[in-house]
This record gives sequence, structure tokens and C-alpha cells, in this order.
Amino acid sequence: MSPPPPGPAAKGSRVTEVVVLTTAMLTFISCWRAGAVVLNDLASTAFYVSGIAEQAIGKSAPWFILAVMAFSACMLAVYVEGSSMFVRGGVYTVVKNAMGSTLAKASVSALMFDYILTGPVSSVSAGQYVAGLLNQSFPVLRIGWHINPDHFSVLFALAVTAYFWRMNIEGIEESSEKSMRIVQLTGVMGAVLLAWAGYTAFTRGVRWPPFSLSFGREALGWLDGFDWVKSCTVAAILVGLGHSFLGMSGLETLAQVYREMEAPKLKNLKRAAVFVFLFAFVLTTVTSFLSVMIIPDQVRVHYLDNLLGGLAMSVAGPYRVRLVLQAFVVVVGAMILSGAVNTSIIGANGVLNRLAEDGIMADWFRWLHPVYGTTHRVIHLVVGLQVVTILLCRGDVYLLGEAYAFGMLWSFVFLTASLVVLRFKDRTPREWMVPLNVRWRQLEFPLGISLIFLVLLTVAITNLLTKKVATVSGVVFTIVFYLIFRFSESFNRRRETSNQAQREKLNLRLSPDLSAVLPAIKQPNRTLIALRDANDLYTLQRAIQDMSPKTDLIVFHSKRMSGLRFGGTISSLGPDQEGLFSSVIRIAEKAGKTVVPMMVVSNDSSYAIAQTALAVGATEVVLGVSRQGTEAQVERLAMLWGALGTGSTASVKVTFYRLSGYKMQIEI
Repeated sequence: MSPPPPGPAAKGSRVTEVVVLTTAMLTFISCWRAGAVVLNDLASTAFYVSGIAEQAIGKSAPWFILAVMAFSACMLAVYVEGSSMFVRGGVYTVVKNAMGSTLAKASVSALMFDYILTGPVSSVSAGQYVAGLLNQSFPVLRIGWHINPDHFSVLFALAVTAYFWRMNIEGIEESSEKSMRIVQLTGVMGAVLLAWAGYTAFTRGVRWPPFSLSFGREALGWLDGFDWVKSCTVAAILVGLGHSFLGMSGLETLAQVYREMEAPKLKNLKRAAVFVFLFAFVLTTVTSFLSVMIIPDQVRVHYLDNLLGGLAMSVAGPYRVRLVLQAFVVVVGAMILSGAVNTSIIGANGVLNRLAEDGIMADWFRWLHPVYGTTHRVIHLVVGLQVVTILLCRGDVYLLGEAYAFGMLWSFVFLTASLVVLRFKDRTPREWMVPLNVRWRQLEFPLGISLIFLVLLTVAITNLLTKKVATVSGVVFTIVFYLIFRFSESFNRRRETSNQAQREKLNLRLSPDLSAVLPAIKQPNRTLIALRDANDLYTLQRAIQDMSPKTDLIVFHSKRMSGLRFGGTISSLGPDQEGLFSSVIRIAEKAGKTVVPMMVVSNDSSYAIAQTALAVGATEVVLGVSRQGTEAQVERLAMLWGALGTGSTASVKVTFYRLSGYKMQIEI
């Protein structure tokens, strides 16, 4: 069938149905914004880790927090190596490639325990800060109220969790720009607080925290009663480190956000890691030291759940001015701690969706919301578990923090062990490796990452023995989730759904014309690349490689439609289209380049290509070589371009790539 006659419709209205894949519109972010997303989780620990550690090991806690935050540089290096190997890295992917599916499911079960507790510990801690501020403010405002901090923090945490549950159901995910603003505000708050507290410490001539440990009543767990633990320096240090490792929570977010980093991906990953380390190290370590140095012992015991609020109220200056400083600290703290709740929901949702793509989770969990197009069942599951955790903790930040470290620490152990195994199992050249590798003849020994693994394993085993609640709850949760994953995987295999593995769950936005795709095209240069199937993506790889700056790449697919009309109704993608666009997303993620995927229904693909290229203002069209040959393709496109573009002087370059590496361009 010949195409309809040209006319005004050539500007885009003749395409009667356009499908824009909204979840696949990849917009990549800078290293600074990626680092800010990580810091919204990692830096938030500065507001509660010092109080939790001091309750366990006494006033020497800042020294152990210093050691842990210095060690975080080693863990960031581990995540950089893992992410550089797998764009969709993280614990599950790395462990599966190194040690198989069974241990991968166990590791991600521990990681889910981490994510489930991230929201409650952050939101409950935020509630403690707000309650502390209100109780300090009521006398000044001559209000005769006093709030129970534990009860208030539970209600506050439930409200925050409900808010972000609704936001994630509607698909308003974490904005890197908002994360950057929160981190900037946190930086300002930290600079003011540290400078003021530092001046106070200098004028008062206070002493450094002691080195001796003073174990709390629950600090030794099952080792309580063994006097050798307290007298043995190495054992005491390991116990102290175990209670301080909470300061590193949030590092897994670096692997989750790597897929969204713009090119050059590895360089930006390393920049983000350095940014994250310096910011978190200074904020968490210095505030922990100043809190012990400035806040009097008899006062600090009342501020262990909102220690930075107590630090603000203990600096030199009039009471009302200090109250204003505390309000500033609390507002910023509530923002970054609440942001960590959102990060936990998004992170858990992302991990479970990766498992569903791999055939582990039943596809039922990925069923998209009929209105918002989000994986609402996964979100319901995650938030439901967080709500139960909030209710059970009764506002006890210490209890949550001690349990939280279980999942974080064991996910670190699994990840690092897997990277050690991959050094011997997969000897392909790495883009980057953790330093300190010793070469002897033809063998290379990963000494640096092996030492990191030994430290992690030793501390993790110590934690098992010294944290009763964390060990029992963490082991039970991990086993339950592991069994869910095993049952779900077996169920999927029986239903033969394994062919759905590695496919994206794609949201579709239908539009009667091409206007739906135009808001996503923002760069002055536009290249349209036409793809037929997932088995011929060499053209896409070359086009992404040759993309010039400030260019939008519109990935176009024309679904063949039989009949006597142009266009058609699309309710869902077929298996071929799902496979094609899933591969497109992975290639774009690996390169860190933005693409805008779209599909139209047509019985004349050449006509659809020409009309779409004109509508989006493309200056280049990239085609695969068909059986007709390049000359016939160019001739057909040139004829349609001239007919559809009547009255327009716009020209377009037609580009072909061959497997031999040859590139041919013709301007029409």
C-alpha cells in the first residue's frame, strides 16, 4: 500500500497512535548528583550512629566511628570495582556471577533486611529530633506541653512512611536535583554546627574522648560473662567496631545509582565515590567527637537519640540563639532522614525488580499499577514490612540501629568475597581494581581486597555473637526471604516463565500523534535510529559510540501492521518488542548516553521513519542495511522526505554502519 498523500499531516498528525516507553527514557545524571543520592542515605547516619555506638561502648565511640568511616574508603573501592564490571551491579549480580544463584539469593535476602530497616531507623530518628525540638521550644513559647519522644517518633515515622509510600505508588521517584539540594543544605548546616562547636571546644579547653571502652548492658550479647573479651584488646576492638559499622550504611546505593550516571561512567563513578567519602567522613566523624567533647556527661545521656540536637544546645551562646541553631539542625536532619526513607523504598523496589527480571520473583509482583504504571505490589510489600518494624520498635532507635547493621554488614561480606572469587574465576581485564595487587610470575594475588574481606568477615562474626536481637531477627528475616525467593523461582520454572528473564517491565504512554515524544527531546541535535529486532543492535552500539555532545538519540521501532490503514491500537508490547527495548536500555545504561525509545504501528516502515524524523526535527537518520541494499533504502527515504517535507528546505543525513566498521553517510 502506498503512503497517504503529503500535506499538513506530515508534521506528525498522520501517525494515529504512538507508543512512548516512559520507563525507558534514560536521563543520566552527573557524578555530583549521583553522589548526592548516595549521601541522602549515608550522611543521614551522622544523626544517630554516635548515640547508638555510645550506648554500646561508651565515650570512646568517636574513635571507633573514625576507624569505620576511614574504612568506608575501602568499601567504596569495592563498590567501584563491582559496578565497573556490572552496570547493574550490587550484591545480587556480583554474588550470582561469582558463587552461584543460591548464595546470591542468601546475600540479597540479607540486603533486603538492610533496606527494610533503613526506613524505620531513619524516620524514627527524625521523629526523635523533632520531639526534642518541640520539648525544648514549649517552655520558651509558654506552652505547658511535654511530648513523649518514643510515642511521637512512632507516629512521625508512620506519617513519613505513608507519604513516601504514596509518592512511590504515583511514580514520583527520588529526584537527583532534590537530593543535591538536601546535601547542599546539610553541608551548610554541618559547616555552621562544626565551626560553632569547634570554637566552643577551643574556648572551653575540653579533652579528647578516652580510649577505654565501657560496654553497655547489651553490648556483649552472648559473650557477656566472658571476662577475656573485655581484657583482650583485639576482642574489645572488634566489639567496638561492630557497634560502629552502622556509620557506613547506604553504600549499596552507589551500585544502584551507577546505571544512571552519565558518560564517562567509570570516571564519574570514582568522582562520586571520593565526594561521598569526604562529605560523610567529615560530617559523621567530627560531629561524633564534638558531641562527646562538648555535651556534659549528665546532659548527653538525655540526647543519645538526637545527639546533634544536643550538640546545638551545648555550644557557646544565648539560649534562644542556640534554640534557633537546634531548629536548623532538626529541620535539615528531618529532611535528610526522611529522604533516606524514600531511598530505602526505591532501593528495595529496584532490587526486587531485578530479581523478577532474572526469574526469581514471580512476575505477579511486577504487575504495573493500572493508573500510575508503577510496580505497586512490590512497594506495598516493602512499606508493609517497614510499618510493622516501626510499630514493633516502639521508638527505640538503639534497637533499630543494632538490628540494621546485620543486613548491611553481611551484604558487604558477600559482595567482597564474590569479587575475590571473580579475580580468579574471571581473568578478563578490569576497568579498575581495588589497589594492592601482588603479581608473582603469571599469577596475581588480590591482597588489598582480600584484607578487606577478612576485616569484614571478622567483624560480622563478632556481631553475630554480640547482638542478640540483630542476630535472631536478621537470621529469621534472611531465611524467610530466602525461602520466598526459592519457592517463587520454582513456581516460575513450573510455569515456564524463565523466558521473561532479563526483560524490563516497561510503562507505555499512548498518544494519537508524535506530540507525546517531543517534551522528552531537549537537545539541539537529534538523531533517529531505526531498529528492527534485538538480534541486530550493532547499529545502535555504533550510533551511541559516535554520538556528539548535546544530542538526543530517538530509538525508533515500527511495528508491522497488516491491513489497509496506517496506525493501530497498542495495549501492550509483544515479546519481540520487549526483548528489543530491554536490550536498548542495557546498551544505553552501559554507555551512559540518553535515549528516547518510541514505537509506532505502520504497514510502511519507510514512511513511518520519514514522517517521524521530520516531526522530531532529526538531522540524522541511522538505518540498518536491509536486503534491498543501501541505494534502494536511500532512494525510498529521499522520495518520502521530499513528499512529506513539502515547503521545507530541511535536509537530513542518512547513515549506515557495517560490521566491518565501515560508516557510510549520504545527505538528502
